[in-house]
Amino acid sequence: MKISRSSFRVLVLLVGLVAVGPTLRAQDLNLVRQRMEQRLPDLDAAKVAGEIGETNKGLLDARKDTPKIGELVASENSDRLTVYAAIARKTGASAEAVAQARAKQIAAQSAPGIWLQHPDGSWYRK
Repeated sequence: MKISRSSFRVLVLLVGLVAVGPTLRAQDLNLVRQRMEQRLPDLDAAKVAGEIGETNKGLLDARKDTPKIGELVASENSDRLTVYAAIARKTGASAEAVAQARAKQIAAQSAPGIWLQHPDGSWYRK
């Protein structure tokens, strides 16, 4: 069975969420997962359109300043920060280290044409 890049990204995040299950209540975990899954098609479309980029800190950055994009980025970043903090508590790493490791994974798995950020903060299209 072939898995799309989008599905793979959700799967990686879900594995991270499962790993921190004892830290987050099951209800909270399900809500975060559901929100991230629901938002994924909009995120992918915005990335392909060049409206959103992936930062070197495992977060999103709006490259187009519209209320819809701003809300999408803020919502996803909030959930990502929750996941990163929970993984950090579980593993003993810092949330920043978890986020930076995730940023490297995202960059490696991103499709061509997606905006990404180098470690020095400069932007490039994959």
